[in-house]
Amino acid sequence: MPNSIVTPLAPSAVGSTPEASKISSRGLRIGSLTAIVVGSMIGSGVFSLPQNMAAGAAPLAILIGWLITGVGMLALAQVYQRLSISKPNLNAGPYAYAKAGFGPFIGFNSAWGYWISAWVGNVSYAVVVFSALSFFYPAFGNGNTWQAVVGASIALWIIHALILSGVRQAALVNLVTTIAKIAPIVLFIVFAIFAFRVNIFTLDFTGAATKGLGSLLTQVKSTMLVTLWVFIGIEGASVVSARAAHRSDVGRATIGGFVICLILYALVSLLALGVMTQPELAGLKNPSVAGVLEHVVGPWGAGLINIALVVSVFGAFLSWTMLAAEIPFVSSRDGTMPRFFGHANANGSPTTSLWITNGLVQLFLIITLFANSTYQALFSIASVAILVPYIFSGGYAALLALRGEAVNKPLDLLIGLVATIYGVWLVYAAGPSYLFMCAILYAPGILIYWIARKQMKLRVFHPFEAAIAALLVVAGVAAAWLMHTGAINPLS
Repeated sequence: MPNSIVTPLAPSAVGSTPEASKISSRGLRIGSLTAIVVGSMIGSGVFSLPQNMAAGAAPLAILIGWLITGVGMLALAQVYQRLSISKPNLNAGPYAYAKAGFGPFIGFNSAWGYWISAWVGNVSYAVVVFSALSFFYPAFGNGNTWQAVVGASIALWIIHALILSGVRQAALVNLVTTIAKIAPIVLFIVFAIFAFRVNIFTLDFTGAATKGLGSLLTQVKSTMLVTLWVFIGIEGASVVSARAAHRSDVGRATIGGFVICLILYALVSLLALGVMTQPELAGLKNPSVAGVLEHVVGPWGAGLINIALVVSVFGAFLSWTMLAAEIPFVSSRDGTMPRFFGHANANGSPTTSLWITNGLVQLFLIITLFANSTYQALFSIASVAILVPYIFSGGYAALLALRGEAVNKPLDLLIGLVATIYGVWLVYAAGPSYLFMCAILYAPGILIYWIARKQMKLRVFHPFEAAIAALLVVAGVAAAWLMHTGAINPLS
């Protein structure tokens, strides 16, 4: 069957038609949805938590950091849970909420920024996989040797073929890899519990005796810079919400995935502080979980963790390939993205979106071989762009509460405001200068938006949107010039 353009109406918005029922019966169930959430959040970051946390903080600050993160991310997870139920006609999560709350151009920029960040991040996952494999085959180096690029390219197109065979099949494989990646982490936690010593954990509990850690506030901020990234992907179930068998499962999967990851992350970082001292952890090379387990059980522990890292990152690679292709695919159906992104095959897979996404990943894999610093600069900028849709998601939830469209106005308003404030904090913690440099990525999207609006015979810009577009262009040109002169540097 040749590729076809999907209808402009998302499956969940079709209502109770036979076609909608057919799609729903074949949709993703709660296990697969939860695996997408967990699979997209758990990548390589969890395996570096002990060193990353201990490098700038003592146990007390790390405990406080996880508490703040737990509250902020729980609010964001609640936003996605509640919106998935109260606004079942809105699919693809962050982009749809930004559009519904703040207009089509803001919605487009959420979709555009999310998509760019997702596929650029996939290049990083491919590099990390083969960097970890260099533990067993040194020729892979840091993941950007020609051997590593060839291996990563093969992995990329295997994932591509898997998703083309059907999103449900890909989601099933993702479920298996998610279980496989969690198992070694649980094993590490079990060994760490038996090796845990209270006297090690409480040694310099506040960090006052350790030179260079700074005040408690400084330490807490350093932990937030680490926890900033490990929860990216919490919106995974919302992104593929159009493919859910039961709409209510989207919210349950989001909350369930958040709880699973929070428990695993907190235990990995805190238990390690009772196995090795803070200075010892800070001095470990990453993945530092390997060093901690090697300290407990011997050399085989390091080998096990490196294998687990490969499985974990490969699973995240698969999850994020699905998410990256889904955003332009769904957003093309309402004129936010050009129509050509909306092609699907007989299996319901987003063919054109997938080919474009993975073609860009392949291109940048080659760039890492010849100009790795160029890719690293792009990755540093793009990684911040994915945080912006979180702010609009929280803002939309708060806006609905103020309009009186929420079930529980005071509670929904509180959740929306906390999620929005936390989203703003994430951008601030990442660095406002990075947000400025993001304009370099957003400005070219204006042409894509213009094409999409013309295809739908819709007005391109309202006055306020035209002003935002002009500011993006000016900021993009200014940021590019400042980067060229060395005044700002994303790698610094």
